[in-house]
Amino acid sequence: MKLKEIPLSLFSELYLKSLNSNKLKNVKSNHSDIIVSFTTIPSRLKKVHITVRSILNQKLQPKKIILWLNESDKKYVPESLLKLEGSIFNIKYVTLNCPHIKLVYALEQFPEECIVTCDDDFIYDRNWLKRLSEEHLKHPNNIIALKVRQIQFDNNKKLLPYKSWNLSDIKKNKTVLAIGSEGVLYPPKAFLPIAIDSELFLKLTPKADDLWFKAMAILNNTEITLAQNPPKEPIPVFGTQEISLKKANVGQNQNVKQMENLIEHFKLNLHE
Repeated sequence: MKLKEIPLSLFSELYLKSLNSNKLKNVKSNHSDIIVSFTTIPSRLKKVHITVRSILNQKLQPKKIILWLNESDKKYVPESLLKLEGSIFNIKYVTLNCPHIKLVYALEQFPEECIVTCDDDFIYDRNWLKRLSEEHLKHPNNIIALKVRQIQFDNNKKLLPYKSWNLSDIKKNKTVLAIGSEGVLYPPKAFLPIAIDSELFLKLTPKADDLWFKAMAILNNTEITLAQNPPKEPIPVFGTQEISLKKANVGQNQNVKQMENLIEHFKLNLHE
Protein backbone atom coordinates (compact mmCIF):
# COMPACT_ATOMS: atom_id res chain seq x y z
CA MET A 1 0.00 0.00 0.00
CA LYS A 2 1.24 3.47 -0.92
CA LEU A 3 1.42 6.09 1.81
CA LYS A 4 -1.00 8.37 -0.04
CA GLU A 5 -3.63 5.59 -0.10
CA ILE A 6 -3.82 5.21 3.68
CA PRO A 7 -6.20 8.12 4.49
CA LEU A 8 -8.71 7.09 1.80
CA SER A 9 -8.48 3.45 2.90
CA LEU A 10 -9.16 4.29 6.54
CA PHE A 11 -12.02 6.65 5.67
CA SER A 12 -13.63 4.05 3.36
CA GLU A 13 -13.28 1.38 6.03
CA LEU A 14 -14.98 3.56 8.63
CA TYR A 15 -17.82 4.32 6.22
CA LEU A 16 -18.41 0.65 5.41
CA LYS A 17 -18.34 -0.28 9.10
CA SER A 18 -21.00 2.37 9.76
CA LEU A 19 -23.47 0.69 7.39
CA ASN A 20 -26.17 -1.40 9.06
CA SER A 21 -25.30 -5.08 8.66
CA ASN A 22 -28.92 -6.23 8.42
CA LYS A 23 -29.69 -3.72 5.67
CA LEU A 24 -26.58 -4.76 3.75
CA LYS A 25 -27.75 -8.39 3.86
CA ASN A 26 -31.18 -7.64 2.37
CA VAL A 27 -31.93 -8.60 -1.24
CA LYS A 28 -32.49 -5.42 -3.22
CA SER A 29 -34.47 -4.75 -6.39
CA ASN A 30 -31.28 -4.03 -8.33
CA HIS A 31 -29.86 -7.53 -7.99
CA SER A 32 -28.17 -9.54 -10.74
CA ASP A 33 -27.57 -13.22 -11.48
CA ILE A 34 -23.82 -12.87 -10.94
CA ILE A 35 -21.97 -15.01 -8.39
CA VAL A 36 -19.03 -13.29 -6.66
CA SER A 37 -16.50 -15.88 -5.54
CA PHE A 38 -13.24 -15.42 -3.65
CA THR A 39 -11.00 -16.74 -0.90
CA THR A 40 -8.72 -15.38 1.80
CA ILE A 41 -5.82 -16.37 4.04
CA PRO A 42 -5.82 -16.65 7.86
CA SER A 43 -3.87 -13.41 8.36
CA ARG A 44 -6.65 -11.45 6.63
CA LEU A 45 -9.69 -13.03 8.26
CA LYS A 46 -10.15 -10.14 10.69
CA LYS A 47 -10.21 -7.63 7.84
CA VAL A 48 -11.97 -9.45 5.01
CA HIS A 49 -15.41 -8.30 6.21
CA ILE A 50 -14.48 -4.87 4.80
CA THR A 51 -14.19 -6.35 1.31
CA VAL A 52 -17.47 -8.24 1.79
CA ARG A 53 -19.23 -5.05 2.87
CA SER A 54 -17.98 -3.23 -0.22
CA ILE A 55 -19.45 -5.98 -2.42
CA LEU A 56 -22.75 -6.08 -0.55
CA ASN A 57 -22.94 -2.31 -1.03
CA GLN A 58 -22.70 -2.47 -4.83
CA LYS A 59 -25.14 -0.51 -7.00
CA LEU A 60 -25.74 -3.78 -8.85
CA GLN A 61 -26.17 -6.45 -6.18
CA PRO A 62 -24.76 -9.93 -6.84
CA LYS A 63 -26.97 -12.99 -6.59
CA LYS A 64 -24.48 -14.61 -4.23
CA ILE A 65 -21.17 -13.77 -2.58
CA ILE A 66 -19.23 -16.86 -1.56
CA LEU A 67 -16.06 -16.86 0.53
CA TRP A 68 -14.30 -20.21 0.22
CA LEU A 69 -12.16 -21.16 3.21
CA ASN A 70 -10.10 -24.19 4.06
CA GLU A 71 -11.75 -26.29 6.77
CA SER A 72 -8.87 -25.59 9.17
CA ASP A 73 -9.74 -21.87 9.18
CA LYS A 74 -13.27 -22.33 10.52
CA LYS A 75 -12.29 -21.78 14.15
CA TYR A 76 -10.67 -18.43 13.30
CA VAL A 77 -13.60 -16.79 11.51
CA PRO A 78 -14.49 -13.58 13.41
CA GLU A 79 -17.96 -12.38 14.36
CA SER A 80 -17.50 -9.35 12.08
CA LEU A 81 -17.65 -11.78 9.15
CA LEU A 82 -20.24 -14.22 10.49
CA LYS A 83 -22.83 -11.50 11.08
CA LEU A 84 -22.80 -10.64 7.36
CA GLU A 85 -23.96 -14.13 6.37
CA GLY A 86 -27.47 -14.36 4.97
CA SER A 87 -29.29 -14.96 1.71
CA ILE A 88 -26.52 -13.26 -0.29
CA PHE A 89 -23.22 -13.82 1.53
CA ASN A 90 -22.14 -17.31 2.56
CA ILE A 91 -18.94 -18.86 3.87
CA LYS A 92 -18.19 -22.35 2.54
CA TYR A 93 -15.50 -24.64 3.92
CA VAL A 94 -13.53 -26.91 1.59
CA THR A 95 -10.65 -29.37 1.72
CA LEU A 96 -8.32 -27.62 -0.72
CA ASN A 97 -5.96 -24.93 0.52
CA CYS A 98 -4.74 -22.98 -2.51
CA PRO A 99 -5.62 -19.76 -4.38
CA HIS A 100 -7.53 -21.69 -7.06
CA ILE A 101 -10.43 -22.24 -4.65
CA LYS A 102 -11.62 -18.71 -5.36
CA LEU A 103 -13.06 -20.08 -8.62
CA VAL A 104 -12.91 -23.87 -9.06
CA TYR A 105 -15.67 -24.74 -6.58
CA ALA A 106 -17.94 -22.06 -8.01
CA LEU A 107 -17.34 -23.43 -11.53
CA GLU A 108 -18.50 -26.82 -10.30
CA GLN A 109 -21.54 -25.60 -8.34
CA PHE A 110 -22.74 -22.82 -10.68
CA PRO A 111 -21.95 -24.03 -14.23
CA GLU A 112 -24.66 -21.87 -15.86
CA GLU A 113 -23.90 -18.61 -14.04
CA CYS A 114 -21.52 -15.72 -14.59
CA ILE A 115 -18.86 -15.82 -11.88
CA VAL A 116 -16.81 -12.81 -10.80
CA THR A 117 -13.65 -13.36 -8.79
CA CYS A 118 -11.90 -10.72 -6.72
CA ASP A 119 -9.23 -10.30 -4.07
CA ASP A 120 -9.69 -10.30 -0.32
CA ASP A 121 -7.78 -7.11 0.46
CA PHE A 122 -9.58 -4.42 -1.55
CA ILE A 123 -12.51 -2.07 -1.13
CA TYR A 124 -14.37 -2.17 -4.44
CA ASP A 125 -16.02 0.87 -6.00
CA ARG A 126 -19.84 0.80 -5.93
CA ASN A 127 -19.91 0.63 -9.75
CA TRP A 128 -17.50 -2.32 -9.84
CA LEU A 129 -19.99 -5.12 -10.53
CA LYS A 130 -22.19 -2.93 -12.71
CA ARG A 131 -19.31 -2.10 -15.05
CA LEU A 132 -18.25 -5.73 -15.31
CA SER A 133 -21.83 -6.73 -16.09
CA GLU A 134 -22.16 -4.04 -18.78
CA GLU A 135 -18.96 -5.23 -20.46
CA HIS A 136 -20.22 -8.82 -20.30
CA LEU A 137 -23.36 -7.84 -22.23
CA LYS A 138 -21.13 -6.49 -25.02
CA HIS A 139 -18.92 -9.62 -25.08
CA PRO A 140 -21.08 -12.42 -23.62
CA ASN A 141 -18.71 -15.27 -24.47
CA ASN A 142 -15.50 -13.59 -23.32
CA ILE A 143 -13.71 -13.42 -19.99
CA ILE A 144 -13.87 -9.78 -18.85
CA ALA A 145 -10.88 -8.37 -16.95
CA LEU A 146 -10.28 -4.98 -15.37
CA LYS A 147 -6.51 -5.45 -15.46
CA VAL A 148 -4.37 -7.51 -17.83
CA ARG A 149 -0.77 -8.26 -18.69
CA GLN A 150 0.77 -9.41 -21.96
CA ILE A 151 2.86 -12.56 -21.56
CA GLN A 152 6.25 -11.67 -23.06
CA PHE A 153 8.98 -13.71 -24.76
CA ASP A 154 12.49 -12.85 -25.90
CA ASN A 155 13.76 -13.33 -29.47
CA ASN A 156 14.50 -16.97 -28.72
CA LYS A 157 10.90 -17.58 -27.63
CA LYS A 158 11.92 -17.88 -24.00
CA LEU A 159 9.64 -16.41 -21.35
CA LEU A 160 10.78 -13.06 -19.98
CA PRO A 161 10.58 -12.29 -16.23
CA TYR A 162 7.06 -11.58 -15.00
CA LYS A 163 7.87 -7.91 -14.34
CA SER A 164 8.44 -7.54 -18.10
CA TRP A 165 4.92 -8.72 -18.93
CA ASN A 166 3.55 -5.38 -20.09
CA LEU A 167 0.43 -3.97 -18.47
CA SER A 168 -0.96 -2.18 -21.50
CA ASP A 169 0.69 -3.23 -24.76
CA ILE A 170 -2.02 -5.66 -25.89
CA LYS A 171 -1.04 -7.23 -29.22
CA LYS A 172 -2.75 -10.60 -29.46
CA ASN A 173 -5.31 -12.39 -27.33
CA LYS A 174 -3.44 -15.63 -26.86
CA THR A 175 -0.92 -13.89 -24.61
CA VAL A 176 -3.37 -11.66 -22.71
CA LEU A 177 -3.38 -12.64 -19.03
CA ALA A 178 -6.31 -11.57 -16.83
CA ILE A 179 -5.08 -10.28 -13.46
CA GLY A 180 -7.44 -11.34 -10.70
CA SER A 181 -6.85 -8.59 -8.15
CA GLU A 182 -9.24 -5.96 -9.54
CA GLY A 183 -11.92 -8.43 -10.63
CA VAL A 184 -12.50 -10.89 -13.47
CA LEU A 185 -15.85 -12.04 -14.90
CA TYR A 186 -16.06 -15.59 -16.23
CA PRO A 187 -19.07 -16.40 -18.43
CA PRO A 188 -20.77 -19.82 -18.34
CA LYS A 189 -18.81 -22.53 -20.16
CA ALA A 190 -15.62 -20.45 -20.30
CA PHE A 191 -13.58 -23.58 -19.54
CA LEU A 192 -13.45 -27.29 -20.25
CA PRO A 193 -14.07 -29.71 -17.33
CA ILE A 194 -10.32 -30.13 -16.81
CA ALA A 195 -10.30 -26.66 -15.21
CA ILE A 196 -11.37 -28.14 -11.85
CA ASP A 197 -8.79 -30.96 -11.87
CA SER A 198 -7.15 -30.20 -8.53
CA GLU A 199 -4.42 -32.83 -8.83
CA LEU A 200 -3.25 -31.25 -12.08
CA PHE A 201 -3.42 -27.59 -11.13
CA LEU A 202 -1.66 -28.23 -7.84
CA LYS A 203 1.09 -30.01 -9.74
CA LEU A 204 1.57 -27.41 -12.48
CA THR A 205 0.60 -24.10 -10.83
CA PRO A 206 0.39 -24.53 -7.04
CA LYS A 207 0.67 -20.78 -6.40
CA ALA A 208 -0.50 -19.24 -9.69
CA ASP A 209 -4.24 -19.54 -10.19
CA ASP A 210 -4.33 -16.70 -12.76
CA LEU A 211 -1.92 -18.65 -14.98
CA TRP A 212 -3.95 -21.84 -14.62
CA PHE A 213 -7.16 -20.10 -15.67
CA LYS A 214 -5.31 -18.46 -18.58
CA ALA A 215 -4.27 -21.88 -19.86
CA MET A 216 -7.83 -23.13 -19.42
CA ALA A 217 -9.10 -20.21 -21.52
CA ILE A 218 -6.64 -21.06 -24.30
CA LEU A 219 -7.68 -24.73 -24.31
CA ASN A 220 -11.33 -23.71 -24.74
CA ASN A 221 -10.64 -20.86 -27.21
CA THR A 222 -12.16 -18.34 -24.80
CA GLU A 223 -10.93 -14.80 -25.39
CA ILE A 224 -10.04 -12.31 -22.67
CA THR A 225 -11.38 -8.76 -23.03
CA LEU A 226 -10.05 -5.73 -21.17
CA ALA A 227 -12.99 -3.63 -19.95
CA GLN A 228 -13.17 -0.32 -21.82
CA ASN A 229 -15.26 1.50 -19.19
CA PRO A 230 -13.77 0.34 -15.90
CA PRO A 231 -14.82 1.54 -12.44
CA LYS A 232 -12.48 3.45 -10.16
CA GLU A 233 -9.53 1.39 -9.00
CA PRO A 234 -10.17 -0.56 -5.80
CA ILE A 235 -8.71 0.79 -2.56
CA PRO A 236 -6.34 -1.49 -0.60
CA VAL A 237 -7.59 -2.41 2.87
CA PHE A 238 -5.16 -1.01 5.42
CA GLY A 239 -3.17 -3.67 7.28
CA THR A 240 -3.65 -6.52 4.78
CA GLN A 241 -0.52 -6.26 2.63
CA GLU A 242 2.06 -8.06 4.79
CA ILE A 243 1.66 -11.50 3.21
CA SER A 244 1.14 -11.74 -0.51
CA LEU A 245 1.36 -14.46 -3.16
CA LYS A 246 2.19 -11.70 -5.62
CA LYS A 247 5.36 -10.81 -3.69
CA ALA A 248 6.44 -14.45 -3.56
CA ASN A 249 5.69 -15.22 -7.19
CA VAL A 250 7.15 -12.04 -8.66
CA GLY A 251 10.12 -11.79 -6.30
CA GLN A 252 11.22 -15.35 -6.93
CA ASN A 253 10.01 -15.32 -10.55
CA GLN A 254 7.85 -18.37 -9.81
CA ASN A 255 5.24 -17.20 -12.30
CA VAL A 256 7.64 -17.91 -15.16
CA LYS A 257 8.36 -21.43 -13.91
CA GLN A 258 4.65 -22.19 -13.50
CA MET A 259 3.85 -20.77 -16.95
CA GLU A 260 6.58 -22.99 -18.40
CA ASN A 261 4.92 -25.97 -16.70
CA LEU A 262 1.63 -25.14 -18.45
CA ILE A 263 3.22 -24.59 -21.86
CA GLU A 264 5.06 -27.89 -21.66
CA HIS A 265 2.18 -29.96 -20.30
CA PHE A 266 -0.53 -28.68 -22.65
CA LYS A 267 1.81 -28.03 -25.61
CA LEU A 268 0.59 -24.44 -25.73
CA ASN A 269 1.76 -22.36 -28.69
CA LEU A 270 1.63 -18.70 -27.70
CA HIS A 271 3.69 -17.52 -30.67
CA GLU A 272 1.05 -17.87 -33.40
